[in-house]
Amino acid sequence: MTPQAKAIMVQGCTSDAGKSYLAAALCRILSNQGVRVAPFKAQNMSNNAGVTPTGLEMGRAQLVQAQAARVVPDVRMNPVLLKPEADTRSQVVLLGQANPALSALPWRERKPRLWPHVQEALHSLMDEYDVLVIEGAGSPAEINLQSSDIVNMRVAHAARARVLLAADIDRGGAFAHLLGTWHCLPAADRALLGGFILNKFRGDPALLAPAPQWLEKQTGVPVLGTVPMLSVPLPEEDSLSSTERRTWGQVGVVRLPHIANTDEFAPLGEHLRWVTTPAELSGVQAVILPGSKSTAADLAWLRATGLAAAITALADHKPLLGICGGLQMLGRRISDPHGVEASDSERNGTVDGLGLLDIHTELASQKTTTLTTFNDPVTGQPLSGYEIHHGQTRSGPGVHEQVSGLLWQCGQVRGTYLHGLLDNPAFLQQFLSGAGLPLPAALPPLDWRLDTLATQVQAALQWDTIAQWL
Repeated sequence: MTPQAKAIMVQGCTSDAGKSYLAAALCRILSNQGVRVAPFKAQNMSNNAGVTPTGLEMGRAQLVQAQAARVVPDVRMNPVLLKPEADTRSQVVLLGQANPALSALPWRERKPRLWPHVQEALHSLMDEYDVLVIEGAGSPAEINLQSSDIVNMRVAHAARARVLLAADIDRGGAFAHLLGTWHCLPAADRALLGGFILNKFRGDPALLAPAPQWLEKQTGVPVLGTVPMLSVPLPEEDSLSSTERRTWGQVGVVRLPHIANTDEFAPLGEHLRWVTTPAELSGVQAVILPGSKSTAADLAWLRATGLAAAITALADHKPLLGICGGLQMLGRRISDPHGVEASDSERNGTVDGLGLLDIHTELASQKTTTLTTFNDPVTGQPLSGYEIHHGQTRSGPGVHEQVSGLLWQCGQVRGTYLHGLLDNPAFLQQFLSGAGLPLPAALPPLDWRLDTLATQVQAALQWDTIAQWL
C-alpha cells in the first residue's frame, strides 16, 4: 500500500545539531494547528530511554516528541533503539523489547533484519496520522554508513519526506558543514532537501549576509530559518553527547562512563554537580550513583578512579542514593550468569559491589520495563516513575526493604530501581532536606516549555514555505 500521509524530516550535519529539539518544536507547531501529527525516528542510539504506557521501551527523545504532538507514545515511533554497552557493543531494542540475537550480530549484518521492521512501523504510522515529523541520526553524509543506512535518507525516500538539514552554527563552520553535506549526497538524496536551518545562533541574523545567499547559489537549497540559541530545556536525547559540566552544585551525581538516563537529574536544578573524580566530591552534601548500561564495567571504573573509596567514606554522614545500576553497585554482589552485560568469554561473572547495602543482584535475561507507582514509605504520598532493568535483587538481613523489589535503605544509604523519582516533588524535597538543602527553582511544566519552544522556532522559520509542503 502506498502511504498517503505527508512527512517532514529533520536531519543534521553532525550529531548534537539540535535535531531532536527541532523535531519536538515541529510536532507542537503542527499539533497547535490541529494536525494529527506523530514523531518517528527509525533508529536511536542512546542510553536515555523511557517506558510507554504498554510497558515497552523507547528513546527519551521520541517520548518527548509524542507529548509535543499530544499523542500516546508508541514504540513504532522509535522501532530500533541501540543502547551502548561498550565502544564496540550495544544492546538492540526492537519495537520496545531487548533482542539478544540482533545484539550479537555485527553492525552491518543488522540492516536486512531491521529494515523491514522500520519500514512497517513507518508506513503504519503514516496510515494513521496526517503528518509524520521524522528525525534523522548523526549525519546523512557519512560515506562509510550510507550502504547500511536505515535512519536517514533511506527513511526519507520511503516516506517521500521533504528534508530540513540543520547545522549547529554555535560550533562554527556551519556553512561549510551544510555545503559539504550537500556535496556528499547522491543526486537523488539532494533532491529531497527542501531547506537548510542554521540552529543555535547567538547574535544578529543580519550579520550572516551574504553567506545564506551564497549557499543557496551553490546548492539551489534555501536557508529557511536561523533559530536562536534558546533557553528552553528539554530532556536530553543522548547520555553520551551531553557536554554540560556543572561543578558548583552540592549534590554530586557521578558521571559514569556508561551512564543512563541523565535527564532525570534536571529537577536538581542549581544543586546538580557532575562528578568524575574524588576531588569533585569536595563540599557536596549528597551523592547520587545513577543508572548504568554496563554496571560491572562502571563499578571497576569507580574503583580505578578512587571514587568508590571516596563515596564509601561519605556514606556514613551524607545521603547517598543509588538508582537502578547505581543501586546494584551499592550492594554486596552482582552476578551475570546469562552474560547480559558481558561477552561470551566473561559469562557467569560475579563482581563485588561497594557493600553499602546488604543486597545481591542477579542479571536476568528478561528485561523489566514498566511504569510504576507506589506510596512513599516516609510520607505516604504516591510516587511514580519507570523501571528499565535486567537486575533481580534480593535482600539480606542488614537492609530494610522499604518497598518490595523497588526501594531499600540502610542508614543514610538508599537504593531504588525507579527512574524518575526526583520528578516527584515530595521525594525531591525529602531527599534534599536530608542533605540540608532547599528545593531548587522548579522547571516549568513540560507542556509549557514545548509551547514556548514551538512559538520561538516557528517565528524563526519561513513557516509558510514549510507549511506548503504539507
